[in-house]
Amino acid sequence: MGQKETFGRVLHYIRKYWLYLAVSIVMASVTVALTLYFPILTGKVIDLVISPGRVDFPGVFVLLRQMIVVAVLTGAAQWVMNVCNNKMTYRIVEDIRNEAFRRIEILPLKYIDGHSYGEVVSRVIADVDQFADGLLMGFTQFFTGVITILGTLGFMLSINVAVTGVVVLVTPLSFFVAGFIARKTFTMFHLQSETRGEQTALIEEMVGNQKVVQAFSHEDEALSQFDEINQRLQDCSLRAIFFSSLTNPSTRFVNNLVYAGVAVAGALFSIRGGISVGQLSCFLSYASQYTKPFNEISGVVTELQNALACAARIFALIEEEPQIPEPENAAVLKDVEGRVELSQVNFSYVPDKKLITDFNLAVKPGQRVAIVGPTGCGKTTIINLLMRFYDVDQGKISVDGADIREVTRKSLRENYGMVLQETWLKAGTIRDNIVMGRPDATEEEVIAAAKASHAHSFIKRLSKGYDTVIGEDGGSLSQGQKQLLCITRVMLCLPPMLILDEATSSIDTRTEIRIQKAFATMMKGRTSFIVAHRLSTIREADVILVMKDGNIIEQGNHETLLAKKGFYAKLYESQFAS
Repeated sequence: MGQKETFGRVLHYIRKYWLYLAVSIVMASVTVALTLYFPILTGKVIDLVISPGRVDFPGVFVLLRQMIVVAVLTGAAQWVMNVCNNKMTYRIVEDIRNEAFRRIEILPLKYIDGHSYGEVVSRVIADVDQFADGLLMGFTQFFTGVITILGTLGFMLSINVAVTGVVVLVTPLSFFVAGFIARKTFTMFHLQSETRGEQTALIEEMVGNQKVVQAFSHEDEALSQFDEINQRLQDCSLRAIFFSSLTNPSTRFVNNLVYAGVAVAGALFSIRGGISVGQLSCFLSYASQYTKPFNEISGVVTELQNALACAARIFALIEEEPQIPEPENAAVLKDVEGRVELSQVNFSYVPDKKLITDFNLAVKPGQRVAIVGPTGCGKTTIINLLMRFYDVDQGKISVDGADIREVTRKSLRENYGMVLQETWLKAGTIRDNIVMGRPDATEEEVIAAAKASHAHSFIKRLSKGYDTVIGEDGGSLSQGQKQLLCITRVMLCLPPMLILDEATSSIDTRTEIRIQKAFATMMKGRTSFIVAHRLSTIREADVILVMKDGNIIEQGNHETLLAKKGFYAKLYESQFAS
């Protein structure tokens, strides 16, 4: 996204808070007007000091009272302006983060699979924070600076047109210098933001998998990779900061030229009697105030380049193509029997690399279907398609005769219970994690489900039982305990269709035997899809699908497939050779 498009998008968010913006501009105008009026009062005080011993004290005291009132009003106006700017900035940031998170919720799974979690987090957190800092500085200093420049020009013109002409002639140099540097820094700040996201992604990956890193002695390689990214971040950050830091001294040089020109021209006019000493003092004060906003605006422009670069990244996320929307008349699956059909299904994650071709399958209500095969043959992909995490490229999948693309995703997934090899637990209590699918479940139902999954005994041994708080991804629980909680979650809901993807892979043999019995009870009358590598767990399946290279090469029950002495028989013999 280009700089102009990004700026236009920012204006779109600002438009919602136009009232805050209007009040901020009015208060900025009041602040500037009072600030510029202060030197006039100062000049008048100076002119009242006629000579030693000849001071108009009554007039001075009147002016001093006016100066105090002006100072108080200026402070009040600045406070109101800052309140409006802060409210406007952080409400805009809130809107952007909300929109970004809502977009993440509806992004297709292929986007999440194709981008590191740390990089996505960096966009939503770090980039938005950088954008907020730049936006707040822009609101706080930009409007005040512009109004100050216009106001000082007006006041200077009212005092002396010729001296003001000197100021106006030198001014364009500041705009030229600031604009030239700003164009150079946007690209560098954008690169800095991207590299920072890459660094965040690496840190998130290494910290989240620290046990694996240490187990495989990968520390040196991880440090080397981090050093390389860190060096690139240092290089691009130094270039961005170096060029942006040129703005302030360059504009200061131009501003000093303006101040010197005003001092010389004003002195000449004062000698000739064109202006008084008090007016000259006032003029020099205005010249200083006139040049000061150029330094501030140049700093704002530099910060805005960084802010816009970060905004471009978060807007790119917000504008990512969402998952295929549901039809307006999408049906809601109710009273599902569990009849599942896959007809001539074709699917691949990468367009030029085929995975599943012309896949056909008809599952009757209540059947237990086991899917086996070597790694990468498409077992988990079938699960992704059944749950509609991915849509088929060709063909269709139907549940009870309804194409799953024509029903709501919510109703489809509510009718499936999933236990995966990779567990997922959220930060909260044990109970919170169990009742995720049924928040209204009673305590008795929760305990019954935990007993059925053989999780109740270990839960009661925890410090606070079902009220024990665990961290993200289960905290200190063992992998087996975490998987028991995920099984309990499904036991509590008992939907009409089940998906068990290596559901007992992290559980000891003794507990597995118990859970297999619980599963057998749970699967009665429910259509079940079981993905397994340990073939001992699927002997009782009604249908075993043997997959290879995205196709079903054998189909039947355990005894039939063994009698064929085909691929399944070889897989079975390789596990039970003795």
